[in-house]
Amino acid sequence: MVRGSRLGVQGSPGILVCVSIAADIARWSSRVLFDDLPGDVVHASKLRVLDVIGLALAGAETPFGRSVRDAAVAMSAPGPCRVLGSGDSINVTMAAFANGAFSQALEYDDTHNESIVHMSSPSVSAALAIADMTRVTGRDLVAAIAVGNEVSCRAGSVAPGQFHRRGFHPSGLFATFGVAYLASRLLGLDADAMARAAGISGSFASGILECWVDGTQTKFLHPGWSAQSGIVSAFLARAGTTGPAKVFEGRWGLFASHLQDNVTPADFSRLTAGLGTHWDSRNASFKPFPAAHVLHPYIDAMLRLHHAHGVRAEQVDWIDCPVSAFIVPIVCNPTDEKFAPATDSHGRVSLQYTLAETLVRGSLGKHAYSEESLRDPAILGLARRVRFHQDESFPGPGRFKGAVTVVLKNGRTLTEVEEYNRGSVENPMSDADIRTKFDENAEGFLDPAGRDRVAGLAMRLETLSDARVLIDATVSRQ
Repeated sequence: MVRGSRLGVQGSPGILVCVSIAADIARWSSRVLFDDLPGDVVHASKLRVLDVIGLALAGAETPFGRSVRDAAVAMSAPGPCRVLGSGDSINVTMAAFANGAFSQALEYDDTHNESIVHMSSPSVSAALAIADMTRVTGRDLVAAIAVGNEVSCRAGSVAPGQFHRRGFHPSGLFATFGVAYLASRLLGLDADAMARAAGISGSFASGILECWVDGTQTKFLHPGWSAQSGIVSAFLARAGTTGPAKVFEGRWGLFASHLQDNVTPADFSRLTAGLGTHWDSRNASFKPFPAAHVLHPYIDAMLRLHHAHGVRAEQVDWIDCPVSAFIVPIVCNPTDEKFAPATDSHGRVSLQYTLAETLVRGSLGKHAYSEESLRDPAILGLARRVRFHQDESFPGPGRFKGAVTVVLKNGRTLTEVEEYNRGSVENPMSDADIRTKFDENAEGFLDPAGRDRVAGLAMRLETLSDARVLIDATVSRQ
């Protein structure tokens, strides 16, 4: 162990810390300023705030969202923070938890392509909850979200693809660290205390994917858990609680404890290389569809077959999709589960069902995967005619490519290929696309004037002296 510096203002006197990756990240995180952020990162961060607010409002309308809201209110005495949409007053951790969980309810939140971490739903939910509790400027809010997202993306890229294949949810594990750094910034922790917060958060980082087997809802809780846990870690570190310095690279650190083999050696340089000059979060994609992100290029290919070529479900004999090996256990197998999903959450991770609903309905938006659609004989019948095969030429984590071949009953064959998922840096959604998505998601709580106000505040967030006005604007105006 290498002896390091003594803890500073927010630390506990006499405690020594060792040199570690968490400490290196903390030194960067504690020093980076809003003015250090590239302009495109600032702009994207503001769009992510707008996107997550819309997603939280849409998620709050669902039965899942209502159950989370009821539980959060029951667990918290009235507090300074609010549930987005309804405006219930609760404490900071429950507000972060509820709003973060809402934002995943439709499987519609952004994703870092390589790590497949949903980084913005936990970071934005946590940042807004802290801003509701204590005064935070818009510039500080944007900087904290940018830092938190960057850490989440980098942590998830140390061993990409290796956590899904073992049944762990990367967002539940890695976004917890991002929020710990984000919350530490907003609570004024110095670098040493910030590193301890990261160490503490390693014991909260969690999330398994057994819910994909039976279509239950626990995956949707993970962004909320990450948001809550990162905040708790920062408060504990501020109070003097210690956490392991080598939470990432240590003998019993996150990667050693979860991977436990050498199939893919952990590349710890991904956590710190080029910090402040290279922004991994630039390679994160917004979602145009409420489904698993690896499905998006297939959905767009299917929609082109429908709209540009006039393909209709009743004309189809069968459908074939080449796929990358890493997505097979996520969205292709077991086929019996994927052919007939038990619930909406089940359907959102099914290639077969999703392509069938897309073609039968001609779209896949906020109201997709309804109970009616999940029981529609036309959709279920077509789903059983969707085939897949592994194609070694298809890329692994980092790039989502899709192709759909439709063989019609008259013998005609049509193919569409989507080289890069829409919403990625190579095939971006426009600001107008993201605003349209926000309007649809927020319409259950906000009238047109209310949506205009939230969007206007989000896109000039850096000018706000108190970011709380943005939360004020999310309270229902219907």
